[in-house]
Amino acid sequence: MTEQNANNEHEALAQTQADETVVVEDEEAAAPSMSTVERAELLLRQDETIARRIDEGATLDEAVDPSNKEFGPLAHPEQVQMRVAKRALMLKDGLNPYPVSLDVTGTIEAVRAKWDGKLEAGAETDDVVGVAGRVLFIRNAGGLCFVQLAAGGGTTIQAMLSKKQIGADSLKLFKQLVDLGDHLFVKGRVIASKTGELSIFADEWAIASKALQPLPTLHKELNEDTRTRKPYIGMIADEKIRNMVRNRSKAVASLRRTFEEHDFLEVETPMLQTIHGGAAARPFTTHMNAFDLDLYLRIAPELFLKRCLVGGIDRVFEINRDFRNEGVDATHAPEFTMVEAYEAYGNYDTIAKLVKELIQKTAIDVFGSTKVTLLDGTEYDFGGEWKQMSMYDSLSEALGQRITPATSVAELGAIADRLGVERDEVENHGKLVEHLWEHFYEDKLYEPTFVRDFPVETSPLVKAHRSKPGVVEKWDLYVRGFELATGYSELNDPIVQRERFVAQAKDALAGDEEACDIDEDFLEALGVGMPPAGGMGMGIDRLLIALTGATIRETITFPLVKPLNS
Repeated sequence: MTEQNANNEHEALAQTQADETVVVEDEEAAAPSMSTVERAELLLRQDETIARRIDEGATLDEAVDPSNKEFGPLAHPEQVQMRVAKRALMLKDGLNPYPVSLDVTGTIEAVRAKWDGKLEAGAETDDVVGVAGRVLFIRNAGGLCFVQLAAGGGTTIQAMLSKKQIGADSLKLFKQLVDLGDHLFVKGRVIASKTGELSIFADEWAIASKALQPLPTLHKELNEDTRTRKPYIGMIADEKIRNMVRNRSKAVASLRRTFEEHDFLEVETPMLQTIHGGAAARPFTTHMNAFDLDLYLRIAPELFLKRCLVGGIDRVFEINRDFRNEGVDATHAPEFTMVEAYEAYGNYDTIAKLVKELIQKTAIDVFGSTKVTLLDGTEYDFGGEWKQMSMYDSLSEALGQRITPATSVAELGAIADRLGVERDEVENHGKLVEHLWEHFYEDKLYEPTFVRDFPVETSPLVKAHRSKPGVVEKWDLYVRGFELATGYSELNDPIVQRERFVAQAKDALAGDEEACDIDEDFLEALGVGMPPAGGMGMGIDRLLIALTGATIRETITFPLVKPLNS
Protein backbone atom coordinates (compact mmCIF):
# COMPACT_ATOMS: atom_id res chain seq x y z
CA MET A 1 0.00 0.00 0.00
CA THR A 2 1.23 3.51 -0.86
CA GLU A 3 0.24 6.12 1.72
CA GLN A 4 0.95 9.64 0.50
CA ASN A 5 0.64 12.71 2.69
CA ALA A 6 0.31 10.54 5.80
CA ASN A 7 1.65 13.34 7.95
CA ASN A 8 -1.42 15.37 7.01
CA GLU A 9 -3.81 12.69 8.27
CA HIS A 10 -4.74 14.22 11.62
CA GLU A 11 -4.97 17.65 10.07
CA ALA A 12 -7.43 16.04 7.68
CA LEU A 13 -9.69 14.88 10.48
CA ALA A 14 -9.56 18.22 12.28
CA GLN A 15 -10.41 20.40 9.32
CA THR A 16 -13.58 20.86 7.31
CA GLN A 17 -13.79 22.15 3.78
CA ALA A 18 -13.85 25.92 3.91
CA ASP A 19 -16.74 26.21 1.49
CA GLU A 20 -18.82 23.82 3.65
CA THR A 21 -18.82 25.91 6.85
CA VAL A 22 -22.43 26.83 7.50
CA VAL A 23 -24.30 28.04 10.52
CA VAL A 24 -27.75 26.46 10.25
CA GLU A 25 -29.14 28.92 12.80
CA ASP A 26 -28.90 31.75 10.27
CA GLU A 27 -30.73 30.14 7.38
CA GLU A 28 -34.13 31.51 8.44
CA ALA A 29 -33.07 35.05 7.67
CA ALA A 30 -36.44 36.38 6.64
CA ALA A 31 -40.03 35.27 6.63
CA PRO A 32 -41.14 34.19 3.14
CA SER A 33 -43.28 36.72 1.30
CA MET A 34 -45.04 33.98 -0.65
CA SER A 35 -47.22 31.02 0.21
CA THR A 36 -45.78 27.60 1.03
CA VAL A 37 -46.90 26.19 -2.31
CA GLU A 38 -45.49 29.15 -4.24
CA ARG A 39 -42.08 28.81 -2.60
CA ALA A 40 -42.04 25.03 -3.13
CA GLU A 41 -42.78 25.55 -6.82
CA LEU A 42 -40.01 28.18 -6.99
CA LEU A 43 -37.49 25.72 -5.53
CA LEU A 44 -38.60 22.99 -7.95
CA ARG A 45 -38.10 25.34 -10.91
CA GLN A 46 -34.62 26.13 -9.66
CA ASP A 47 -33.83 22.41 -9.25
CA GLU A 48 -35.05 21.74 -12.78
CA THR A 49 -33.03 24.63 -14.18
CA ILE A 50 -29.84 23.38 -12.53
CA ALA A 51 -30.46 19.82 -13.81
CA ARG A 52 -31.09 21.10 -17.35
CA ARG A 53 -27.84 23.05 -17.36
CA ILE A 54 -25.93 19.97 -16.19
CA ASP A 55 -27.58 17.86 -18.91
CA GLU A 56 -26.56 20.48 -21.46
CA GLY A 57 -22.92 20.13 -20.45
CA ALA A 58 -22.46 22.93 -17.94
CA THR A 59 -19.88 22.52 -15.19
CA LEU A 60 -20.97 22.53 -11.57
CA ASP A 61 -19.93 26.16 -11.18
CA GLU A 62 -21.73 27.13 -14.39
CA ALA A 63 -24.93 25.40 -13.27
CA VAL A 64 -25.42 27.47 -10.10
CA ASP A 65 -26.31 31.10 -9.58
CA PRO A 66 -24.51 32.35 -6.45
CA SER A 67 -26.39 35.65 -6.42
CA ASN A 68 -29.78 34.07 -7.17
CA LYS A 69 -30.49 36.78 -9.73
CA GLU A 70 -32.94 34.56 -11.57
CA PHE A 71 -34.88 33.12 -8.65
CA GLY A 72 -34.51 35.70 -5.90
CA PRO A 73 -33.50 35.61 -2.20
CA LEU A 74 -36.03 32.94 -1.23
CA ALA A 75 -34.53 30.33 -3.54
CA HIS A 76 -31.79 27.85 -2.62
CA PRO A 77 -28.58 29.36 -1.22
CA GLU A 78 -25.41 28.72 -3.23
CA GLN A 79 -24.27 25.68 -1.23
CA VAL A 80 -27.60 23.92 -1.69
CA GLN A 81 -27.55 24.76 -5.39
CA MET A 82 -24.10 23.17 -5.70
CA ARG A 83 -25.29 19.99 -4.04
CA VAL A 84 -28.37 19.90 -6.27
CA ALA A 85 -26.01 20.22 -9.24
CA LYS A 86 -23.90 17.31 -7.96
CA ARG A 87 -27.05 15.22 -7.65
CA ALA A 88 -27.96 16.11 -11.23
CA LEU A 89 -24.44 15.22 -12.41
CA MET A 90 -24.71 11.81 -10.74
CA LEU A 91 -28.01 11.12 -12.48
CA LYS A 92 -26.56 12.23 -15.81
CA ASP A 93 -23.65 9.81 -15.37
CA GLY A 94 -25.92 6.94 -14.39
CA LEU A 95 -25.08 7.04 -10.66
CA ASN A 96 -27.96 6.75 -8.23
CA PRO A 97 -27.61 9.39 -5.48
CA TYR A 98 -30.06 7.39 -3.35
CA PRO A 99 -29.42 3.67 -4.06
CA VAL A 100 -31.80 1.06 -2.70
CA SER A 101 -29.07 -1.19 -1.30
CA LEU A 102 -25.30 -1.41 -0.93
CA ASP A 103 -22.89 -4.20 0.00
CA VAL A 104 -22.84 -3.27 3.69
CA THR A 105 -21.33 -6.20 5.59
CA GLY A 106 -21.20 -4.73 9.09
CA THR A 107 -21.28 -1.61 11.21
CA ILE A 108 -18.67 0.93 12.18
CA GLU A 109 -19.24 -0.08 15.81
CA ALA A 110 -18.55 -3.75 14.97
CA VAL A 111 -15.31 -2.94 13.16
CA ARG A 112 -14.11 -0.89 16.10
CA ALA A 113 -15.12 -3.58 18.60
CA LYS A 114 -13.15 -6.17 16.63
CA TRP A 115 -9.97 -4.22 15.89
CA ASP A 116 -9.57 -1.28 18.30
CA GLY A 117 -6.20 -1.47 20.06
CA LYS A 118 -5.13 -4.61 18.22
CA LEU A 119 -3.17 -3.11 15.31
CA GLU A 120 0.16 -1.37 15.43
CA ALA A 121 0.78 1.70 13.31
CA GLY A 122 1.09 0.71 9.65
CA ALA A 123 -0.35 -2.79 10.19
CA GLU A 124 -2.68 -4.29 7.58
CA THR A 125 -5.24 -7.10 7.73
CA ASP A 126 -7.05 -9.26 5.20
CA ASP A 127 -10.40 -8.41 6.82
CA VAL A 128 -12.52 -6.84 4.06
CA VAL A 129 -15.54 -4.91 5.34
CA GLY A 130 -18.23 -2.77 3.77
CA VAL A 131 -19.52 0.00 6.03
CA ALA A 132 -21.50 3.20 5.63
CA GLY A 133 -21.72 6.37 7.66
CA ARG A 134 -22.19 10.11 7.49
CA VAL A 135 -19.21 12.15 6.31
CA LEU A 136 -18.19 14.46 9.16
CA PHE A 137 -14.70 15.47 8.02
CA ILE A 138 -12.98 15.20 4.68
CA ARG A 139 -9.61 16.20 3.30
CA ASN A 140 -8.70 15.88 -0.35
CA ALA A 141 -4.91 15.85 -0.54
CA GLY A 142 -3.17 14.75 -3.71
CA GLY A 143 -3.45 11.07 -4.38
CA LEU A 144 -4.83 10.16 -0.94
CA CYS A 145 -8.06 11.31 0.67
CA PHE A 146 -8.99 10.94 4.32
CA VAL A 147 -12.64 10.77 5.39
CA GLN A 148 -14.19 10.47 8.83
CA LEU A 149 -17.40 8.46 8.77
CA ALA A 150 -19.85 8.45 11.68
CA ALA A 151 -22.47 5.85 12.51
CA GLY A 152 -25.84 7.10 13.73
CA GLY A 153 -24.78 6.53 17.33
CA GLY A 154 -21.73 8.76 16.90
CA THR A 155 -19.01 6.08 16.59
CA THR A 156 -16.52 7.11 13.91
CA ILE A 157 -13.95 5.45 11.71
CA GLN A 158 -11.48 6.73 9.15
CA ALA A 159 -11.69 5.76 5.49
CA MET A 160 -8.72 6.21 3.16
CA LEU A 161 -9.09 6.47 -0.60
CA SER A 162 -5.91 6.15 -2.66
CA LYS A 163 -5.52 6.93 -6.36
CA LYS A 164 -3.34 3.84 -6.72
CA GLN A 165 -6.01 1.62 -5.17
CA ILE A 166 -9.27 2.93 -6.70
CA GLY A 167 -7.91 4.64 -9.81
CA ALA A 168 -7.49 8.24 -10.86
CA ASP A 169 -10.97 8.59 -12.36
CA SER A 170 -12.70 7.23 -9.27
CA LEU A 171 -10.71 9.48 -6.95
CA LYS A 172 -11.44 12.49 -9.15
CA LEU A 173 -15.15 11.68 -9.02
CA PHE A 174 -14.99 11.31 -5.24
CA LYS A 175 -13.44 14.75 -4.89
CA GLN A 176 -16.04 16.22 -7.21
CA LEU A 177 -19.17 14.68 -5.73
CA VAL A 178 -18.73 13.99 -2.00
CA ASP A 179 -19.63 16.65 0.56
CA LEU A 180 -19.82 16.86 4.32
CA GLY A 181 -23.08 15.35 5.50
CA ASP A 182 -23.35 12.78 2.71
CA HIS A 183 -23.88 9.16 3.67
CA LEU A 184 -20.90 7.32 2.16
CA PHE A 185 -20.31 3.61 1.60
CA VAL A 186 -16.75 2.27 1.50
CA LYS A 187 -15.49 -1.27 1.11
CA GLY A 188 -11.95 -2.38 1.74
CA ARG A 189 -9.41 -3.87 4.11
CA VAL A 190 -9.12 -2.93 7.78
CA ILE A 191 -5.72 -1.34 8.45
CA ALA A 192 -3.95 0.99 10.85
CA SER A 193 -2.54 4.13 9.28
CA LYS A 194 1.07 5.19 9.79
CA THR A 195 -0.10 7.22 12.79
CA GLY A 196 -2.00 4.24 14.23
CA GLU A 197 -5.52 5.35 13.29
CA LEU A 198 -7.89 2.43 12.67
CA SER A 199 -8.95 2.82 9.05
CA ILE A 200 -10.63 1.19 6.08
CA PHE A 201 -8.43 1.28 3.00
CA ALA A 202 -11.07 1.51 0.30
CA ASP A 203 -11.24 -0.62 -2.83
CA GLU A 204 -14.58 0.94 -3.75
CA TRP A 205 -16.93 3.68 -2.62
CA ALA A 206 -20.41 4.99 -3.35
CA ILE A 207 -22.65 7.78 -2.14
CA ALA A 208 -25.38 6.09 -0.11
CA SER A 209 -27.47 9.26 0.25
CA LYS A 210 -26.61 12.68 -1.15
CA ALA A 211 -27.17 15.44 1.42
CA LEU A 212 -28.56 18.59 -0.19
CA GLN A 213 -28.47 20.66 3.00
CA PRO A 214 -25.09 21.44 4.59
CA LEU A 215 -24.29 20.44 8.15
CA PRO A 216 -23.85 23.06 10.85
CA THR A 217 -20.40 23.91 12.09
CA LEU A 218 -19.83 20.86 14.26
CA HIS A 219 -17.33 22.40 16.66
CA LYS A 220 -19.81 25.13 17.69
CA GLU A 221 -22.65 24.53 20.14
CA LEU A 222 -26.09 24.69 18.57
CA ASN A 223 -28.43 27.38 19.81
CA GLU A 224 -31.69 26.52 21.56
CA ASP A 225 -33.84 27.40 18.56
CA THR A 226 -32.04 24.98 16.26
CA ARG A 227 -32.06 22.19 18.85
CA THR A 228 -35.83 22.43 19.27
CA ARG A 229 -36.88 23.22 15.70
CA LYS A 230 -34.47 20.82 14.01
CA PRO A 231 -33.76 18.05 16.52
CA TYR A 232 -32.35 15.86 13.74
CA ILE A 233 -29.53 18.40 13.42
CA GLY A 234 -28.99 18.21 17.16
CA MET A 235 -28.77 14.40 16.98
CA ILE A 236 -26.01 14.68 14.37
CA ALA A 237 -24.06 17.45 16.06
CA ASP A 238 -24.51 16.89 19.79
CA GLU A 239 -23.81 13.66 21.64
CA LYS A 240 -25.86 14.90 24.61
CA ILE A 241 -28.97 15.01 22.41
CA ARG A 242 -28.33 11.52 21.04
CA ASN A 243 -27.83 10.27 24.59
CA MET A 244 -31.13 11.79 25.69
CA VAL A 245 -32.95 9.84 22.96
CA ARG A 246 -31.17 6.63 24.05
CA ASN A 247 -31.75 7.22 27.76
CA ARG A 248 -35.42 7.95 27.21
CA SER A 249 -35.78 4.64 25.39
CA LYS A 250 -33.92 2.83 28.17
CA ALA A 251 -36.12 4.48 30.79
CA VAL A 252 -39.35 3.38 29.11
CA ALA A 253 -37.98 -0.14 28.67
CA SER A 254 -37.06 -0.24 32.37
CA LEU A 255 -40.54 0.84 33.42
CA ARG A 256 -42.09 -1.89 31.31
CA ARG A 257 -39.77 -4.52 32.84
CA THR A 258 -40.66 -3.50 36.37
CA PHE A 259 -44.38 -3.57 35.62
CA GLU A 260 -43.97 -7.01 34.05
CA GLU A 261 -42.15 -8.24 37.15
CA HIS A 262 -45.23 -7.23 39.16
CA ASP A 263 -47.66 -8.92 36.72
CA PHE A 264 -49.10 -5.71 35.29
CA LEU A 265 -50.73 -5.88 31.86
CA GLU A 266 -50.13 -3.07 29.35
CA VAL A 267 -53.19 -1.78 27.48
CA GLU A 268 -54.04 1.07 25.12
CA THR A 269 -56.97 3.43 25.72
CA PRO A 270 -58.59 6.07 23.48
CA MET A 271 -56.91 9.38 22.73
CA LEU A 272 -60.13 10.80 21.28
CA GLN A 273 -62.77 11.08 23.99
CA THR A 274 -66.33 12.40 24.11
CA ILE A 275 -65.87 13.58 27.71
CA HIS A 276 -62.58 14.82 29.10
CA GLY A 277 -61.67 13.57 32.53
CA GLY A 278 -59.10 11.87 34.72
CA ALA A 279 -57.31 15.08 35.68
CA ALA A 280 -57.88 18.77 36.30
CA ALA A 281 -56.70 20.33 33.05
CA ARG A 282 -57.92 22.36 30.09
CA PRO A 283 -58.37 20.04 27.09
CA PHE A 284 -57.74 20.40 23.38
CA THR A 285 -60.84 20.01 21.23
CA THR A 286 -61.31 18.58 17.76
CA HIS A 287 -64.14 17.45 15.49
CA MET A 288 -64.88 14.09 13.88
CA ASN A 289 -66.51 14.57 10.49
CA ALA A 290 -67.78 11.00 10.13
CA PHE A 291 -69.95 11.28 13.27
CA ASP A 292 -70.30 15.08 13.18
CA LEU A 293 -69.07 14.96 16.75
CA ASP A 294 -66.96 17.30 18.87
CA LEU A 295 -64.22 15.39 20.70
CA TYR A 296 -61.43 16.01 23.20
CA LEU A 297 -57.84 14.90 23.06
CA ARG A 298 -57.36 12.99 26.29
CA ILE A 299 -55.85 14.73 29.28
CA ALA A 300 -55.42 11.37 31.08
CA PRO A 301 -56.31 7.69 30.54
CA GLU A 302 -57.50 7.17 34.11
CA LEU A 303 -61.21 6.59 33.55
CA PHE A 304 -60.59 3.97 30.88
CA LEU A 305 -57.91 2.16 32.88
CA LYS A 306 -60.34 1.96 35.79
CA ARG A 307 -62.84 0.37 33.43
CA CYS A 308 -60.18 -2.34 32.94
CA LEU A 309 -60.22 -2.94 36.72
CA VAL A 310 -63.99 -3.33 36.51
CA GLY A 311 -63.47 -5.86 33.71
CA GLY A 312 -61.15 -8.00 35.82
CA ILE A 313 -57.69 -6.82 34.68
CA ASP A 314 -56.44 -6.40 38.22
CA ARG A 315 -53.04 -4.87 37.41
CA VAL A 316 -52.99 -2.59 34.41
CA PHE A 317 -50.77 0.17 33.06
CA GLU A 318 -50.44 2.37 30.00
CA ILE A 319 -47.61 4.49 28.63
CA ASN A 320 -49.55 7.10 26.73
CA ARG A 321 -49.58 10.47 25.02
CA ASP A 322 -51.65 13.10 26.80
CA PHE A 323 -52.60 16.62 25.72
CA ARG A 324 -53.30 19.62 27.92
CA ASN A 325 -54.08 23.05 26.51
CA GLU A 326 -52.18 24.98 29.15
CA GLY A 327 -48.98 26.92 29.72
CA VAL A 328 -45.53 25.93 28.51
CA ASP A 329 -42.45 26.13 30.73
CA ALA A 330 -39.44 24.06 31.84
CA THR A 331 -41.66 21.25 33.20
CA HIS A 332 -44.87 21.62 31.14
CA ALA A 333 -45.57 20.82 27.50
CA PRO A 334 -48.91 20.67 25.64
CA GLU A 335 -48.17 17.13 24.42
CA PHE A 336 -46.39 14.80 26.79
CA THR A 337 -45.96 11.14 27.74
CA MET A 338 -47.48 9.74 30.91
CA VAL A 339 -47.39 6.35 32.57
CA GLU A 340 -50.45 5.45 34.62
CA ALA A 341 -51.00 2.21 36.55
CA TYR A 342 -53.75 0.74 38.70
CA GLU A 343 -53.51 -2.14 41.14
CA ALA A 344 -56.61 -3.90 42.47
CA TYR A 345 -56.59 -4.30 46.26
CA GLY A 346 -53.81 -1.75 46.56
CA ASN A 347 -53.94 1.77 48.00
CA TYR A 348 -51.88 4.93 48.00
CA ASP A 349 -49.34 3.33 50.33
CA THR A 350 -48.72 0.25 48.17
CA ILE A 351 -48.63 2.33 45.00
CA ALA A 352 -46.04 4.65 46.59
CA LYS A 353 -43.74 1.65 47.10
CA LEU A 354 -44.22 0.69 43.45
CA VAL A 355 -43.41 4.21 42.22
CA LYS A 356 -40.27 4.32 44.32
CA GLU A 357 -39.19 0.99 42.84
CA LEU A 358 -40.00 2.15 39.29
CA ILE A 359 -37.87 5.27 39.65
CA GLN A 360 -34.96 3.64 41.42
CA LYS A 361 -34.79 0.75 38.93
CA THR A 362 -34.98 3.20 36.03
CA ALA A 363 -32.03 5.15 37.43
CA ILE A 364 -30.04 1.94 37.79
CA ASP A 365 -30.99 0.59 34.35
CA VAL A 366 -30.17 3.88 32.59
CA PHE A 367 -27.23 5.21 34.62
CA GLY A 368 -26.03 2.21 36.64
CA SER A 369 -26.85 3.68 40.04
CA THR A 370 -29.53 5.43 42.06
CA LYS A 371 -27.02 8.29 42.28
CA VAL A 372 -27.13 10.22 38.99
CA THR A 373 -25.05 13.10 37.62
CA LEU A 374 -27.12 16.00 36.33
CA LEU A 375 -26.26 18.18 33.34
CA ASP A 376 -24.81 20.87 35.62
CA GLY A 377 -22.38 18.33 37.10
CA THR A 378 -24.11 17.97 40.45
CA GLU A 379 -25.16 14.59 41.83
CA TYR A 380 -28.63 13.58 42.91
CA ASP A 381 -29.41 10.43 44.91
CA PHE A 382 -32.69 8.57 44.49
CA GLY A 383 -31.59 5.87 46.93
CA GLY A 384 -32.47 5.31 50.57
CA GLU A 385 -35.77 6.09 52.24
CA TRP A 386 -37.86 8.97 50.94
CA LYS A 387 -39.38 11.69 53.11
CA GLN A 388 -43.12 12.01 53.77
CA MET A 389 -45.06 15.07 54.87
CA SER A 390 -48.71 16.03 55.37
CA MET A 391 -50.04 18.89 53.26
CA TYR A 392 -52.25 20.30 56.04
CA ASP A 393 -49.66 19.84 58.81
CA SER A 394 -46.83 21.37 56.79
CA LEU A 395 -49.01 24.33 55.72
CA SER A 396 -50.03 24.93 59.32
CA GLU A 397 -46.38 24.89 60.34
CA ALA A 398 -45.40 27.37 57.62
CA LEU A 399 -48.25 29.76 58.48
CA GLY A 400 -47.91 29.44 62.24
CA GLN A 401 -51.65 28.76 62.53
CA ARG A 402 -53.76 25.64 62.29
CA ILE A 403 -55.28 24.93 58.87
CA THR A 404 -57.79 22.09 58.62
CA PRO A 405 -60.40 20.90 56.09
CA ALA A 406 -62.87 23.01 58.09
CA THR A 407 -60.98 26.29 57.57
CA SER A 408 -63.28 28.61 55.64
CA VAL A 409 -62.74 29.87 52.11
CA ALA A 410 -62.94 33.44 53.44
CA GLU A 411 -60.14 32.85 55.94
CA LEU A 412 -57.95 31.10 53.39
CA GLY A 413 -58.62 33.88 50.87
CA ALA A 414 -57.57 36.52 53.39
CA ILE A 415 -54.32 34.64 54.04
CA ALA A 416 -53.69 34.37 50.30
CA ASP A 417 -54.26 38.10 49.83
CA ARG A 418 -51.93 38.92 52.71
CA LEU A 419 -49.18 36.76 51.20
CA GLY A 420 -49.76 37.91 47.62
CA VAL A 421 -50.70 34.41 46.47
CA GLU A 422 -52.48 34.33 43.11
CA ARG A 423 -56.12 33.28 43.34
CA ASP A 424 -58.34 31.52 40.79
CA GLU A 425 -61.51 33.05 39.38
CA VAL A 426 -63.39 29.94 40.48
CA GLU A 427 -61.96 28.89 43.82
CA ASN A 428 -62.78 26.64 46.73
CA HIS A 429 -61.20 25.45 49.95
CA GLY A 430 -59.03 22.84 48.23
CA LYS A 431 -57.63 25.15 45.57
CA LEU A 432 -56.71 27.77 48.16
CA VAL A 433 -55.03 25.22 50.41
CA GLU A 434 -52.95 23.89 47.51
CA HIS A 435 -51.99 27.38 46.30
CA LEU A 436 -50.90 28.38 49.79
CA TRP A 437 -48.94 25.16 50.25
CA GLU A 438 -47.20 25.66 46.87
CA HIS A 439 -46.28 29.20 47.92
CA PHE A 440 -44.23 27.82 50.81
CA TYR A 441 -42.99 24.46 49.57
CA GLU A 442 -43.37 23.66 45.87
CA ASP A 443 -39.90 24.65 44.65
CA LYS A 444 -38.16 23.93 47.96
CA LEU A 445 -38.57 20.14 48.25
CA TYR A 446 -35.25 19.04 46.80
CA GLU A 447 -34.89 15.47 48.05
CA PRO A 448 -37.58 12.93 47.06
CA THR A 449 -40.64 13.70 49.18
CA PHE A 450 -44.17 12.29 49.24
CA VAL A 451 -46.63 15.07 50.10
CA ARG A 452 -49.70 13.29 51.46
CA ASP A 453 -53.40 13.79 52.18
CA PHE A 454 -54.93 16.42 49.91
CA PRO A 455 -58.19 18.41 50.06
CA VAL A 456 -61.22 16.56 48.71
CA GLU A 457 -62.28 19.45 46.43
CA THR A 458 -59.25 19.10 44.14
CA SER A 459 -59.25 15.31 43.95
CA PRO A 460 -62.64 14.18 42.62
CA LEU A 461 -61.49 10.65 41.71
CA VAL A 462 -59.79 9.80 45.01
CA LYS A 463 -61.13 7.87 47.99
CA ALA A 464 -61.76 9.75 51.25
CA HIS A 465 -59.10 9.30 53.90
CA ARG A 466 -59.81 6.38 56.18
CA SER A 467 -59.41 8.51 59.35
CA LYS A 468 -59.23 12.21 58.39
CA PRO A 469 -62.55 13.88 57.43
CA GLY A 470 -62.36 16.25 54.44
CA VAL A 471 -59.09 14.76 53.23
CA VAL A 472 -58.42 12.21 50.49
CA GLU A 473 -55.74 9.54 50.24
CA LYS A 474 -53.56 11.17 47.64
CA TRP A 475 -49.86 11.94 47.49
CA ASP A 476 -47.70 13.99 45.13
CA LEU A 477 -44.04 13.06 44.79
CA TYR A 478 -41.70 16.06 44.63
CA VAL A 479 -38.14 15.78 43.33
CA ARG A 480 -35.70 18.67 42.90
CA GLY A 481 -38.45 21.23 43.43
CA PHE A 482 -41.10 19.95 41.03
CA GLU A 483 -43.90 17.40 41.02
CA LEU A 484 -42.81 14.12 39.42
CA ALA A 485 -45.64 11.68 40.16
CA THR A 486 -48.96 11.37 41.91
CA GLY A 487 -50.72 8.44 43.59
CA TYR A 488 -54.13 7.65 45.04
CA SER A 489 -56.38 5.28 46.86
CA GLU A 490 -58.95 5.14 44.06
CA LEU A 491 -62.57 6.12 44.62
CA ASN A 492 -64.84 3.19 43.73
CA ASP A 493 -68.16 4.22 45.31
CA PRO A 494 -70.41 5.22 42.38
CA ILE A 495 -72.70 7.37 44.56
CA VAL A 496 -69.83 9.41 45.99
CA GLN A 497 -68.26 9.61 42.53
CA ARG A 498 -71.47 11.09 41.13
CA GLU A 499 -71.48 13.68 43.93
CA ARG A 500 -67.89 14.63 43.05
CA PHE A 501 -68.72 14.84 39.33
CA VAL A 502 -71.71 17.11 40.02
CA ALA A 503 -69.51 19.44 42.10
CA GLN A 504 -66.96 19.52 39.26
CA ALA A 505 -69.67 20.19 36.67
CA LYS A 506 -70.93 23.15 38.71
CA ASP A 507 -67.39 24.54 38.83
CA ALA A 508 -67.19 24.14 35.06
CA LEU A 509 -70.45 26.04 34.60
CA ALA A 510 -69.04 28.77 36.82
CA GLY A 511 -66.07 29.17 34.47
CA ASP A 512 -63.47 26.66 35.70
CA GLU A 513 -61.93 25.40 32.43
CA GLU A 514 -60.04 22.63 34.23
CA ALA A 515 -63.06 21.03 35.89
CA CYS A 516 -64.25 17.72 34.47
CA ASP A 517 -67.74 16.87 33.24
CA ILE A 518 -70.10 14.12 34.39
CA ASP A 519 -69.15 10.82 32.74
CA GLU A 520 -72.27 8.65 33.02
CA ASP A 521 -70.66 5.73 31.20
CA PHE A 522 -67.86 5.65 33.78
CA LEU A 523 -70.40 5.86 36.61
CA GLU A 524 -72.25 2.91 35.09
CA ALA A 525 -68.97 0.97 34.96
CA LEU A 526 -68.34 1.74 38.64
CA GLY A 527 -71.83 0.49 39.33
CA VAL A 528 -70.82 -2.91 37.95
CA GLY A 529 -68.21 -2.98 40.70
CA MET A 530 -64.58 -1.82 40.78
CA PRO A 531 -62.36 -3.41 43.42
CA PRO A 532 -60.49 -1.18 45.88
CA ALA A 533 -57.30 -0.05 44.15
CA GLY A 534 -54.22 2.08 44.24
CA GLY A 535 -53.35 4.19 41.21
CA MET A 536 -50.44 6.32 40.03
CA GLY A 537 -49.44 8.68 37.25
CA MET A 538 -45.98 9.92 36.30
CA GLY A 539 -44.73 11.98 33.38
CA ILE A 540 -42.04 10.19 31.38
CA ASP A 541 -40.67 13.56 30.30
CA ARG A 542 -40.51 14.69 33.92
CA LEU A 543 -38.80 11.46 34.90
CA LEU A 544 -36.05 12.30 32.40
CA ILE A 545 -35.92 15.84 33.82
CA ALA A 546 -35.42 14.38 37.29
CA LEU A 547 -32.76 11.93 36.14
CA THR A 548 -30.77 14.35 33.94
CA GLY A 549 -31.44 17.94 34.97
CA ALA A 550 -32.65 18.80 31.45
CA THR A 551 -35.72 20.90 30.56
CA ILE A 552 -38.85 19.24 29.23
CA ARG A 553 -38.07 20.39 25.68
CA GLU A 554 -34.72 18.65 25.89
CA THR A 555 -36.30 15.39 27.02
CA ILE A 556 -38.95 15.35 24.25
CA THR A 557 -37.38 14.21 20.99
CA PHE A 558 -39.65 16.36 18.82
CA PRO A 559 -41.11 19.14 20.98
CA LEU A 560 -43.93 21.31 19.66
CA VAL A 561 -42.67 24.78 18.70
CA LYS A 562 -44.46 27.74 17.24
CA PRO A 563 -43.79 28.05 13.48
CA LEU A 564 -41.57 30.98 12.56
CA ASN A 565 -44.09 32.24 10.00
CA SER A 566 -47.18 31.99 12.18
